[in-house]
Amino acid sequence: MLFYRASLPLSRRTLAYATGVVRRHRRAIGSRGRALPPGTQALMTLVHLRKGETYAALAAGFGVSVATAWRYVNEAIDLLAARAPKLPAVLRRARRDALPYLVLDGVLIAIDRVAADRPFYSGKHRRHGMNLQVIAGPDGTWLWVSGELRGAVHDLRAARIWGIIRALAEAGLLTLADKAYQGAGEHVLTPYKGRGKPESQKEANRAHARLRGPGERANAQLKAWRILRKLRCCPFRAGRIAKAVHTLHLRETASR
Repeated sequence: MLFYRASLPLSRRTLAYATGVVRRHRRAIGSRGRALPPGTQALMTLVHLRKGETYAALAAGFGVSVATAWRYVNEAIDLLAARAPKLPAVLRRARRDALPYLVLDGVLIAIDRVAADRPFYSGKHRRHGMNLQVIAGPDGTWLWVSGELRGAVHDLRAARIWGIIRALAEAGLLTLADKAYQGAGEHVLTPYKGRGKPESQKEANRAHARLRGPGERANAQLKAWRILRKLRCCPFRAGRIAKAVHTLHLRETASR
């Protein structure tokens, strides 16, 4: 086996934050005599999330067993996910900051599944995956990400399951979304559907797309972390992984 040194496109501030999270957890549970110090466990987790390295590759690179790499990475992911922004707090902040509107969009995280696994198959995306709901600001700032649902779940149903539609209505926040959310309510604006639309509706759709476009870049920010381009672990960890990534993304962007 060959080994090599590689760079990780993240700041030292992000590593320091993740290290602090791991160190405080170890202190709280009285954990001692571990194979790796907190900083190395945090670095291993960042490598896994940002570059999508497998547990076998992590184990070889950090000099531990595959089981230890799996346990350390998942422990850190759960700790980081618990610190992700919560929906009520995000909506309160959006109202306080007087954001003109929010952007709601669904994203499919691809997974390893076969054709027989129909509950995981998204007809919209024509692949197997897990459905996540993402809320962004008008400038594309990633504000919140939901937990996971099977890919066959429609975006509007997913938004209702997570209480997003109701929470947006109660907060009185105008939201832009694509055609998948038609019927969500007057506070969620979607494009006009159908062929042969009058020019006024076509122009309204173009304006809607221009306003929604920057907000939908939040999905691209999410998938800049390679682990979320295609999951090769339990698909029901997709939400926790996305929330952990969001926590790190906020720390990384705050350091710029």
